Amino acid sequence: MERIRILIADDSPLFRKGLAALLKSFTDTELVGEATSGEEAIALSARLQPDVILMDLKMPDVSGIEAARRIIQTSPHISILMLTMFQNDDSIFAAMRAGARGYLLKGADQDEMLRAIRAVASGEAIFSRTIAQRLIHYFSSTKPSGPSGIFPQLTDREREILALIAQGYKNPEIAEHLTLSPKTVRNHVSNIFSKLQVADRAQAILRAREAGLGDDNLSQGF
Repeated sequence: MERIRILIADDSPLFRKGLAALLKSFTDTELVGEATSGEEAIALSARLQPDVILMDLKMPDVSGIEAARRIIQTSPHISILMLTMFQNDDSIFAAMRAGARGYLLKGADQDEMLRAIRAVASGEAIFSRTIAQRLIHYFSSTKPSGPSGIFPQLTDREREILALIAQGYKNPEIAEHLTLSPKTVRNHVSNIFSKLQVADRAQAILRAREAGLGDDNLSQGF
């Protein structure tokens, strides 16, 4: 049986040690190297040409997402499985845009880890159960926030958040409703204010309602 050649890229010695021990217990995997930073992962992937890289999202010098993007640009045959403690939507979609084949939480059990490695090695895309549920929820709950011609300077996500603001939702409620982190929502709101050239939430609500956003829940007020 041909083994799946794997490179681990993680800055935690303890996690690398545990992952290496786990890989040795599988009959169809072979650990070919370990990287402790994004730059080292890029260099080792070019030299070792592994089948799969188990890549941490957050690493010194170069993030796992940026490292994945650069590796796939030069070696598109290498499959990258992101291993992380982070499960917010922005991180998931950034990893997907970078070309990662999968996104797995570090708390995954042995069976889930082996299944994910085998899947990405064979060219499939895979996500942990928790991440898959978040993606399903995101795509099923995201609704058009209005015609794309309304505030064309805003992204679809920003228009969606603006519509919720116009309905009286506060940032924590928006974060919960859209399954985003509070920080991500704050960043979006700041971008909305800047793009609409408004000073505060009240002005943003006024602009949104004049354009027809948020009219379904006027009673909530500002």
